[in-house]
Amino acid sequence: MTDSDVAYRDGTSIASGVERVAQVRLSTEHGEFLAVGYLDRIRGDEQIALVHGDVEGEGTLTRLHSECLTGDAFGSRHCECGDQLGAALRAIVHEGRGVLVYLQGHEGRGIGLLAKLRAMALQAEGLDTVEANLALGLPADARDYRVAADILHDLGVRSVRLMSNNPLKREALVRHGIAITEQVPLLIEPREENLAYLVAKRERFGHDLPHLEAAAKPS
Repeated sequence: MTDSDVAYRDGTSIASGVERVAQVRLSTEHGEFLAVGYLDRIRGDEQIALVHGDVEGEGTLTRLHSECLTGDAFGSRHCECGDQLGAALRAIVHEGRGVLVYLQGHEGRGIGLLAKLRAMALQAEGLDTVEANLALGLPADARDYRVAADILHDLGVRSVRLMSNNPLKREALVRHGIAITEQVPLLIEPREENLAYLVAKRERFGHDLPHLEAAAKPS
């Protein structure tokens, strides 16, 4: 096996699907990171990982964050993505070591920005997030976490403490050869604007969101 290969849990190896292209120190409001840029050799997408401290080895605090322009950049209250992004980066700095893989191509759970906006319009008419995607003839969730696993392999991460409420994300990482030592909840206080969306994620995708019970009760 060469340096460009990655090992999977069954002992097999495949050529890494990513190429490390650039890295630079990045000072953010949450702390200092090493921004590592990758090229996805299979899809051609550009990807980035924000690394804090020595992440090689076991039990690395990790967040796989799906691209969300409306939430991450514009502060949309329709979802909790922007809040989760900030909370994850703060947690990594507090921990002293960790990595956030920001996954381009995951907009709208993989359906793309324009389709996501169309789905949001349908949600405003009363459909839930899954019904809206399906009404457009699109999958409820089209995301693929293969590139995230390849990036973690390249960084020398062997197992992770995964910051996520999504059981499908955990299953995908394990399937791609990354062991999970712990799933760390990343719970954001719901708002009136996103409560129905979060309830749909719990009911439709099995997200572990126990804090919604209190938020749903009338005061």
